[in-house]
Amino acid sequence: MRLLLIDNSNTRTKFALSAPGQQGYDIQRVPTRELEPTFIEKLQALEFDASVISSVVPEKTALLREGLTARPLHEISHQSALSIGIDYPRPEQIGADRLANAVAVHARIGAPAIVIDFGTAVTFDVVGGSGTQASYLGGVIAPGLASMTDYLHQSTALLPEIDLAEPESAIGKSTTEAMRAGAVYGYRGMIREVLQAIQRELDAAPTVLATGGDAALIAAGLPEVHEVIADLTLEGIRLIGERNLT
Repeated sequence: MRLLLIDNSNTRTKFALSAPGQQGYDIQRVPTRELEPTFIEKLQALEFDASVISSVVPEKTALLREGLTARPLHEISHQSALSIGIDYPRPEQIGADRLANAVAVHARIGAPAIVIDFGTAVTFDVVGGSGTQASYLGGVIAPGLASMTDYLHQSTALLPEIDLAEPESAIGKSTTEAMRAGAVYGYRGMIREVLQAIQRELDAAPTVLATGGDAALIAAGLPEVHEVIADLTLEGIRLIGERNLT
């Protein structure tokens, strides 16, 4: 079955087609604010048998549902058939993207495992247990890296908007470099502290994977992160789609 995979997040929406035996994804990205009926009409012209939607933007979910309903469609939620259990008091509160990440990491490396997704927010999602007894346990949500730097620029008179990059030094020799050092080194410190706190509550040492827009930059200075996988969320969307549509 040829699937249209949709990862609808707050800032950007990703689209990719997946076919049996395919390696990797040809990903198309569009700013979520530009996701309108005219764009969805273009999606309808693509060759696919069914679509799988992971969305955290209800307004855009409704547009996608309406525009793609002519073919089989699955919206990921806690009610989806998953390869792992859910050990969470109110599972309806879990974001579809977080479930996709949890399913993908379990398929790749088993459990215990942690996925850090660097997006508009940074999320930590924890899969505990082992084998067929693995379950989504919950996680952590914190402001995304860009959210922090944008806030500084918008809330101060003299601090500029910056491009995120590896700082030249921890001691900034310009305002831009000082902001980069604060953002990158400070953010790595936050990630490391959260990981340590999570690991203290697990029975065994987890494997940590990272994904999302800022993953490569931040993980470069974090030996705790085993691997960065850019398309991990899409991989989870595909796996859930195959389980629920075929």
